[in-house]
Amino acid sequence: MIEWSETELLIRDAVREFVDKEIRPNVDRLESGELPPYDIIRKLFATFGLDVMAREGVTKLLAKQRSGGGRKSGGSFGGQESMAVIAASELAGVSLGLVASIGVSLGLTAQTILSKGTLAQKERWLPKLATFEHVGAWAITEPDSGSDAFGGMKTYVRRDGDGYVLNGRKTFATNGPYADVIVVYAKLDEGDGADKRARKVLTFVLDKGMAGLTQGKPFKKMGMMSSPTGELFFDDVRLGRDRLLGEREPDASGADSKDEVRSGFTLERIGVAALSLGIINECHRLCVDYAKSRTLWGQEIGRFQLIQLKLARMEIARVNVRNMVFACLEKLREGREITLAEASAMKLYSSEMATEVAMEAVQLFGGNGYMAEYRVEQLARDAKSLMIYAGSNEIQVTHIAKALLG
Repeated sequence: MIEWSETELLIRDAVREFVDKEIRPNVDRLESGELPPYDIIRKLFATFGLDVMAREGVTKLLAKQRSGGGRKSGGSFGGQESMAVIAASELAGVSLGLVASIGVSLGLTAQTILSKGTLAQKERWLPKLATFEHVGAWAITEPDSGSDAFGGMKTYVRRDGDGYVLNGRKTFATNGPYADVIVVYAKLDEGDGADKRARKVLTFVLDKGMAGLTQGKPFKKMGMMSSPTGELFFDDVRLGRDRLLGEREPDASGADSKDEVRSGFTLERIGVAALSLGIINECHRLCVDYAKSRTLWGQEIGRFQLIQLKLARMEIARVNVRNMVFACLEKLREGREITLAEASAMKLYSSEMATEVAMEAVQLFGGNGYMAEYRVEQLARDAKSLMIYAGSNEIQVTHIAKALLG
């Protein structure tokens, strides 16, 4: 795959039309937090029939499993990878946070329930999550754990009769302040004095408004401000076994939960490459237009070699990241697996290129680039978040090296 097909280009143009009509006029309100992104996302789903496709996909999937078609779905809600990448890229160039809110709700929260939940749990939560009627959050990060998500986890549950009691705190939870459904990871405290780092990790689903659950206010952030991010607090939250995903505890090694999280990270990191491409594309477009229209010393700045060098490097980054995304899509279409190390390599390179291109875009715009009225300022802030989001780039180096060294 080396370029978009004619059909995919039509989809891209339709997404761009929606972006220009519904999102660009609202960027300032989204960035300030005055306007949460969820109604715009629902309008996007309705405009392109994504809600209908998702509803049909979930209905068919659940019907198949009711008839004995197997517990594991191994699929999605009926969407196509190329359409998802096109939409993510086009949206990221205007409102990166909006895409993050979609990705966490569908790609992590719903997907975790889809892959690990019982039939009853899927019937309970997936229909409204898949159509974005309900917003999902995925809570694993804690104030003191960061990249050591499992080992440093302090949020815990203890058994209480047939259920559990949850205590602790999560942070940096995308959609956390407004989420209707929250997937939470917690250590099992069996009261046996076992090494806290080695305890089992259990996965639960919580609903907004449960006793003992507090959803903190949105953080003020450097970038991705259109995506509400916050803390979650758990104070003796009582959970029935029906809220334990799979309604069974993992084995002592906790490999089940860890494999599931790694799968989520792989998906997130592939997504970062698509988001990076969107930011690079938008910076590239803005800079080419500016170089043609801005004059200095009686000529367009695009005639100066230093400006041409910046544009050339942006083009090289754009082509490289685009080709990386296309190669990934081709592999997925052929049914081949994308490994965690491959996804980490995609994430590391693409996020670095997006940040470099965005910062060069600010430089190319000069004083104007430092002003919020010129969108390269927002793109630079947003791009930097991609070097931290879905695991810091330093962690990506570790995953890549481990795969190489065995």
